[in-house]
Amino acid sequence: MLRVEDLACWRGERAVFAGLSFSLEAGEAVALLGPNGAGKSSLLRVLAGLLPPAAGRVLWAGEDIRQDTPSHAARLRYLGHLDALKPALSVRENLAFHAALAGGDVDAALGSMALAPLAELPARMLSAGQRRRLAIARLALAPAALWLLDEPTVGLDTASIARFGHLLAAHCAQGGMVLAATHVPLPIADGRQLDMS
Repeated sequence: MLRVEDLACWRGERAVFAGLSFSLEAGEAVALLGPNGAGKSSLLRVLAGLLPPAAGRVLWAGEDIRQDTPSHAARLRYLGHLDALKPALSVRENLAFHAALAGGDVDAALGSMALAPLAELPARMLSAGQRRRLAIARLALAPAALWLLDEPTVGLDTASIARFGHLLAAHCAQGGMVLAATHVPLPIADGRQLDMS
């Protein structure tokens, strides 16, 4: 469903990556590997439509994503380095904000990352790991075909990584796709790796 053809990305006068081609099918999870500066985050931003490619194309079902960026944005969830939370809103209110945009069950999302006991706390009072769990819980709100995840397990404890693994498995079992940049092993069963070294 997602196909990358001869993709290139430049930052300033430096090619971050060039000539990159791969595909991602329904139900598949791929871990992006490589050292810092290899272009993993830049690739995710290009695939999300947040950064234009210097060359090449990103295709969804054979169509260039730049032809209909609103439709492309609706079919994906992007989790970057920042957790994108509103600090004054409670955990529940943060999820309700996103549910109002894309739909979904706030209580189920809270349960997916064991956040129900923290539901009424303002996000500003959460630890780094709790903030990351809240950001990940947004993935559980409403279905989206493609998850683009940048270092999703940063700050998570072992139990939270296991919960995240259950979310990944359920998403792929329903035909969803995952592309995750990481420096550590992810809880992706039968996932393949794309090395950007």
